[in-house]
Amino acid sequence: MSRTRALMTALRARLGAAEPLAPPPPLPRVEAPPARVYTPRREASRFAAEAARHTTALVGIGHVGTRYATDVVLQFQAELAVAHAAVAAELPDDWAEAQGMVPVRSRVADHREFLLRPDLGRRLDDASLARLRQRAPRGADVQIIVADGLSAVACQGAGKALAEALRAACQARGLTVGALVGAKFARVWLEDEIGQELDARVAAILLGERPGLGTGDGLSAYLVYAPRIGKTDGDRNMMSNIHARGTPPAQAAARLAALAQAMIAQGTSGVTLDLAQVDGGAELGVGYRAPQVRQRLVEHGGGGGAGGAGGAGGGGRRR
Repeated sequence: MSRTRALMTALRARLGAAEPLAPPPPLPRVEAPPARVYTPRREASRFAAEAARHTTALVGIGHVGTRYATDVVLQFQAELAVAHAAVAAELPDDWAEAQGMVPVRSRVADHREFLLRPDLGRRLDDASLARLRQRAPRGADVQIIVADGLSAVACQGAGKALAEALRAACQARGLTVGALVGAKFARVWLEDEIGQELDARVAAILLGERPGLGTGDGLSAYLVYAPRIGKTDGDRNMMSNIHARGTPPAQAAARLAALAQAMIAQGTSGVTLDLAQVDGGAELGVGYRAPQVRQRLVEHGGGGGAGGAGGAGGGGRRR
């Protein structure tokens, strides 16, 4: 017997297992964990219920055991579908012309390229540049652009109304406003080239913002002083969530006009703009808004309290 084998045999003997194939001793019995019973009743919070009255955000949705309730899951899925539909929507080619705007488009070829190439959405194509120079007057205090952005749904829904309200609010403050421009496949920075071409003091682009859950109709407004190609996000001021359940277009227009006037008065925009000097007037008073109600997109008709959409007792009924 080799020395190594002799050492291994002696070690097994000391451990009480001289036979190499001897079965190991039995393990001690392990008690099963206690069963947890989850109540199907959703626990309510008075604080969350009160907070939810003042916001359309998801507050106090609760849980059933370790999972969301079925109606919450169905609502999630429905609101996500709204967001996807908004991003997938495309602005018709003749929409801007039909609204009485000067139609332009970026260098993007199609909707897929628009989503994949933000850089191409920041510059005008040659035909749009020529059209802009022919049909749009130069030298206005404020140049308004209505654009699709990431939600053509929002652009078509409230874009024209917000633009008209902003034009009226600017004119009420003594500011001149250029012809409305409607842009397809537009990113925010497209306002720089349009404002530069039209020699505007302030460019304001109103475009469909990136949709959130259930808010595919929201607009955002970006304003920049002395627009020129090469401006950065730090040179801009913006307002988001412009829609009926956020900041209503009429109220947003008054605030944006005050912002444009402050930019012209101070000769700057973005991080260097002193917002404390923005003359908002009485119409821009701050305070709590009226209670909001989150729109129900799906009603759960089943009796199951827990589980995902696949476990709904009676499925979902779409309104």
